[in-house]
Amino acid sequence: MSQQNNYDENDIQVLEGLEAVRKRPGMYIGSTGPGGLHHLVYEIVDNSIDEALAGYCTEITVEILPGDVIRVSDNGRGIPVGIHPKEGISAATVVYTILHAGGKFGGGGYKVSGGLHGVGASVVNALSEWLELTVKDGENVWFQRFERGHYDEQLKAIGKTTETGTSVMFKADGEIFESTVYDYEVLLKRLREQAFLNAGIRIVFTDKRDSENIQSETLHYEGGIRQFVEHIHATRGLESLSGDVIYVSGTQGDSFAEIALQYNDSFNEVILSFANNIHTKDGGSHETGFKNALTKVINEYGTKMGLLKDKDKLKGEDVREGLTAIISVKLTECEFEGQTKGRLGNPEVKPFVEKLVQEKLMNFLEENPDTAKLIFEKSLSALKAREAAKRAREAERNKNAFGKASMPEKLADCAERDNRYTEIYIVEGDSAGGSAKQGRDRRYQAILALWGKMLNVEKARIDRIYGNDKLEPVVTALGTGIGEDFDIEKLRYGKVIIMADADVDGMHIRTLLLTFFFRYMRPLITNGNVYIAQPPLFRVERKKKICYAFSEEERDRYIAELSEEGKYKDVEVQRYKGLGEMDPEQLWETTMDPERRTIVKIGMEDALKADEVFTILMGDKVEPRRNFIEKNAKFAQDLDI
Repeated sequence: MSQQNNYDENDIQVLEGLEAVRKRPGMYIGSTGPGGLHHLVYEIVDNSIDEALAGYCTEITVEILPGDVIRVSDNGRGIPVGIHPKEGISAATVVYTILHAGGKFGGGGYKVSGGLHGVGASVVNALSEWLELTVKDGENVWFQRFERGHYDEQLKAIGKTTETGTSVMFKADGEIFESTVYDYEVLLKRLREQAFLNAGIRIVFTDKRDSENIQSETLHYEGGIRQFVEHIHATRGLESLSGDVIYVSGTQGDSFAEIALQYNDSFNEVILSFANNIHTKDGGSHETGFKNALTKVINEYGTKMGLLKDKDKLKGEDVREGLTAIISVKLTECEFEGQTKGRLGNPEVKPFVEKLVQEKLMNFLEENPDTAKLIFEKSLSALKAREAAKRAREAERNKNAFGKASMPEKLADCAERDNRYTEIYIVEGDSAGGSAKQGRDRRYQAILALWGKMLNVEKARIDRIYGNDKLEPVVTALGTGIGEDFDIEKLRYGKVIIMADADVDGMHIRTLLLTFFFRYMRPLITNGNVYIAQPPLFRVERKKKICYAFSEEERDRYIAELSEEGKYKDVEVQRYKGLGEMDPEQLWETTMDPERRTIVKIGMEDALKADEVFTILMGDKVEPRRNFIEKNAKFAQDLDI
């Protein structure tokens, strides 16, 4: 025993060079799942973007080649190829094999840069099965090949050229990543974002994996983030309230900030902030400065023009209703908070952005009174809706002396009160609700039956949510409140499971409920409390042997397995048109028994994408919805229309 517990200097492992990256890849790229895989591409592209920011690169080519090989090329200066004074090898080799080596730590290589600040290239090299680097310096073409971060030959000249630039080709390592297959749409979104944020740069993105179906897009936006705002509105089918996108920009020392904003006819805000081209999804000092200034300017404008009564004061949520804004700052040194760089911490950026927006936005409003009036009226309308919502909320609280509404009539509650063990099934219709109530485990499973057409919250303000006879039972049963009153600690059930028919109407119910949760109870989703039940589509039976199939392929397999000698004689197949067709025992066995059921957890990996999809699917415009359905129809399986 003493020998096993011995712990001395021989147990201390020192990971040399890139071995640390291969040992703990998640520390450098977040995960070894799809996010980490695509991050490899971003890191190499970011190096080319940094060349563009420095003023030396105008075009970047990104290709997905057969076998999911990536090639990124640019027409920048080319990575330096001379011998590094300290390491005694080519500077290009140093960049690709030594952590925290690069032109971003001082010395004037880059004033502004994104990426992993000197570890990006070496991390990609470490996590690639192989990587080939080609550099053009205006005289020679240089080449070096690496395998899992190691190399046998030094960088060598292989030809002459008058061009400059860098080309990197690599294959992600299957020993590291769960999958090495790239998603074209995921990469396209990121590359388009980079093209918007760096006005004038040209990014050519091509997917060559299928020779008969090559996809290619040239991303080039002279209007920069102005066009970013227009793109968001166009893809979501939103109508702008005014003419051109409002644009302000300014500098403070070596720092640069630019903001593009426009109001639309929706009730939701979309604010995207970036620091050195990195999306700061959790905001930070630049976003706070913008929001503070926007609220102050619109209040000051309303007071100055006699449009705002003395007692009225617009809140931030009022002035941001229906707003789309892009905030981009470029700094010599970004201070990010958290491992994922989700929040910008530089304190000096807040007053810089505040002052910029206050001065230039006020000038714009004074010079464009028609647009200013539309913006102010939109904000004032939001204020009135907020006050109406407050009155409705207070009315709900005062329904009885204790401030608690009684439980919904159609709720069949469970005995357990600890939400670590409880779950609620939100079921469409009385018939399915009846079967669920009879088939459930009453100890920990609650059933709430819904009926009639549910309110589409995408087309309604919060004042219409309170007291709505279709939504109020859900809010009351869950116990958390909604909007600014939401409190996850008051959640009565650990799992909120939406159970609807496997048809178009059922999908509509699911989408309406998810839209409601996303807009007004979002922590339910971010906290992982929301699930979708997966009822079977078919019941296959022969001689009292029963199988339940969740797809047509599974149905056909069961038929073949149960039939004798390949004949389908005596095999009965029932197609479930709805949950109400199942008796309580069948519903328990297939959809509600934790030991056998399948439920899908609803996640929030990309809140912006979810926001976009809900706007498209549940908004007023038909064309974006039609385009979305046509584009994604191939992913829909076993849809009963």
